Formats: sequence, C-alpha cells, structure tokens
Amino acid sequence: MALPAPSERERTQWYFQRYVANLPAAGEIVLLDRSWYNRAGVEHVMGYCTPEEHRLFLRQCPLFERMLVEDGILLRKYWFSVSDAEQENRFRKRLDDPLKRWKLSPMDLESLTRWEDYSRAKDEMMVHTDIADSPWYVVEGDDKRRARVNMIAHLLSTIDYHEVTAPRITLPDRPSSTGYQRTARALQTEVPDHAAGLVRDNHNRKVRR
Repeated sequence: MALPAPSERERTQWYFQRYVANLPAAGEIVLLDRSWYNRAGVEHVMGYCTPEEHRLFLRQCPLFERMLVEDGILLRKYWFSVSDAEQENRFRKRLDDPLKRWKLSPMDLESLTRWEDYSRAKDEMMVHTDIADSPWYVVEGDDKRRARVNMIAHLLSTIDYHEVTAPRITLPDRPSSTGYQRTARALQTEVPDHAAGLVRDNHNRKVRR
C-alpha cells in the first residue's frame, strides 16, 4: 500500500485518518511504503507540512501506534539503511538504464542535495517513535539481496506461525488422442520474434567489447 498525495478533503482530516482505513483485519497483511512516516521524512524536509504539524506528528505517533498494538495488530517497522555512496551509485545506474530511469523522480534528485537534512530528520524521528511497544528495526541495505533476506528472516522470527503442509497434487493422465491436429502455422498471423533479435544484438555488443 503506497498512498498517493492527499486530496483536498484528506488534507482537512486528522493526519492518521486515511491510513486507518487501510489497516488490516484479522488474517490480513498490509505492507505500507513509508506509511504515516511520510510526515517525519519527505513532508518535513521538503516543507510540505508546517513545523507545528511535524511536532504534532512526533507527539501523536507513539500514542497512535500503542493503540494499534493494544488492539492486537502486529506492527513491524523496518528502516533500510543505505550509505550515501551506495545511494548515489544506484541513482547514477538509473541514469544509464532506460528500464530504471522512470524510478529517478525529481524528488530523488532533490534528495541527493538534501542528504544530511533527511538523515537528521530520520534521527529525530527515531528518537520520538522508537518505543518499546513498536520499535524500529534497522536493516543494513547496501546489499539489496542480503537486506531482503535478513528482513524476511527477522520478521518471521517475531511472529508465532507454523508450517503448513501443502496438499499433494497428482497430474491426471492425458486421454488417448482422438485425432486432433494443431492448426498449421502458415494459416495463423504470428507475432514476430522480436526477442530473438534483442538476444542477437546483445551478443554482438559483447563480442565487440
């Protein structure tokens, strides 16, 4: 769940109100990208909220999260910590990769010039919201694959669950042929094999190098 920018109506609501509507019911899992912590990070650093709104968030957030935990919601908060050098390296790779360039938003570019501001905002956020009822778990994120494995392993270690044995599935025997023959390819309009050309071009580039 990654909520878009708030509507005009949502801007007049209690800040946490639109997040409450997306909280899980029994047996459900909701993954929130940044979640209500947008206010402590992007909104605060970029000036999208007032200093008073930011201070109010830091005061109310621990109270809000305690209520969620008291009501039975299993709340887990993970912060993927990435070094400034690795973050810049990832952004530079996006510049040269047309498949990833769309991920390089104006907000990402702005974050490079405000790296220390974001770091200070994160530190202040942690001071106010790293509470015993819902602590922050920091994941070293320079190695993406290792970070994901470590986070998943830790998450599972905090939840009381049991293995579920998957039912055995047996494929039925195919019945004997009744004489059906597939339509000849010459009678069909096929999509050209564009992928084969990409593979060939990629191979040629590697050979030239």
